[in-house]
Amino acid sequence: MSDLSDAKAALHDYLRGNREDLIWKLDGLSEREVRLPRTATGNNLLGLVKHCLNVEAGYFGPTFGREFPTPDELVPLTAFDEDPQADWYAREDETKDGLIDLYRRVGAFADQTIDQLPLDAPGQVPWWLPGRQDVTLQRIIIHVACDLARHAGHADIMREQHDTTVGLGRNNSNIPDDYDWPAYVSKLTKLADHFG
Repeated sequence: MSDLSDAKAALHDYLRGNREDLIWKLDGLSEREVRLPRTATGNNLLGLVKHCLNVEAGYFGPTFGREFPTPDELVPLTAFDEDPQADWYAREDETKDGLIDLYRRVGAFADQTIDQLPLDAPGQVPWWLPGRQDVTLQRIIIHVACDLARHAGHADIMREQHDTTVGLGRNNSNIPDDYDWPAYVSKLTKLADHFG
């Protein structure tokens, strides 16, 4: 574990944790299960991974003058002209294992950017509005960690709805063990029904 008394190490630790928690939500699921839309807008577990890996590649790459070594594996910005959801689903030629591997390589690339630069290192986000593009590494780590946390939360709910797998992470469920969840849900339903 990093020295969390150091601001950069703490921020980096949260970013890596969010990344790993998101990937973990795909454990044990088939290609179909990770691709299956789980919301009215088509959100799916593998799409979340694909979106987040592209987010990290962009924010920790071009923002700081770096290019991912194999950019052809990423969704190019031009793809969004044809399909604004281009990074939210896996194409037929992409696999769960392949996208997880790509995310791990993107994560290593992002980690290099963070390791090599100080928190006050300047960057510029080319796709942000003019006048708002100038950033620091600190701002980008926070921005991306928050984005990943939101999507890991989406994954938490989608996975729980699929097969009741819950928990904060692989090694820490962060929920009571041996809890009577059906009774709890019944209790909350009765409480809600008082207002119906």
